[in-house]
Amino acid sequence: MKHAFAIALDAMGGDHGPSVVVPAALQVLSETPQLHIVLVGDEQVLQSELDSHRQSLSDRLSIQHASQQVAMDEKPSVALRTKKDSSMRVAINLVKEGRVQACVSAGNTGALMATARFVLKTLPGIDRPAIISSLPNINKGVTHMLDLGANVDVSADNLFEFAVMGSVLTSAVDNIEAPTIGLLNIGEEEVKGNERVKEAARILAESDLNYTGFVEGDDIFKGTVDVVVCDGFVGNISLKTTEGVAKLISHFLREEFKRNLFTKLAAMMAMPVLNALKRRIDPRRYNGASLVGLQGIVIKSHGGADQLAYASAIREAIVEVKKNVPERISKHVEQVMTQRATTQGQAV
Repeated sequence: MKHAFAIALDAMGGDHGPSVVVPAALQVLSETPQLHIVLVGDEQVLQSELDSHRQSLSDRLSIQHASQQVAMDEKPSVALRTKKDSSMRVAINLVKEGRVQACVSAGNTGALMATARFVLKTLPGIDRPAIISSLPNINKGVTHMLDLGANVDVSADNLFEFAVMGSVLTSAVDNIEAPTIGLLNIGEEEVKGNERVKEAARILAESDLNYTGFVEGDDIFKGTVDVVVCDGFVGNISLKTTEGVAKLISHFLREEFKRNLFTKLAAMMAMPVLNALKRRIDPRRYNGASLVGLQGIVIKSHGGADQLAYASAIREAIVEVKKNVPERISKHVEQVMTQRATTQGQAV
């Protein structure tokens, strides 16, 4: 069968490297007949891992040797300057060269963003790429949120760009014609928030995007809007706080169910419900954040991802390849910028 598309995996990145990346790759390959995967990293190590799974190379799986590896605590500037043959850099180069249509890495987030931006460049009209991911909500399944850590200090125009990119990606991935967009703020009232957020709200209100207004932190999980926009400082703290609360609740539940004989019996009776709940909110199912705004598809997996989580990140890359997300964003940005220029000209 002719391969429809190929994806490169930074097989040495993350906390677990090949021991997670290789089995996840094999799992997704078995699900997707038209997919070809390129494992990027130390050829000897990767071959050994494949041998441990009794899996040989085929026409749908190949290895691209890379002699270096980016450490999880390495400074992005150092990685960019000194690790030109790292598994991360080589995987991104394959996207640039057109040999693959996307790459996935569980490696150092800062280094990944810096390297991807340097190699692939941003789309025309986009000043800064952003990190976007999905979170489960009550009403609509998932809420897409950006920026989750790529840009700490941003302007109102940057927030507007994030909204455009988030809207296009959500429309493509979730098949929503006009995704609703909200700006994360300390209140829903127009008088609240800093001047940057207020200016972004004004720009969004004048655009053709489906902007609904300010939203608060709890709206992320209520499913009030399809896309939540914020700067990377606020977004990353929100994400990590969410992860912490989930662990806290899980810890408290285990403690309470182990308290005495009666609670242990109650736990046994409630096990089907608890397992169903665990599956619904399992963060591994939502693993795979997209670095939107680049001239290519780059997916960031959680550094501590296991096989199930890493496979989710690969699937996210597959969806974005099939939906041709970068081209969609580029076209929509061009339309929006033309509209803004016309609007500003009429105002003058």
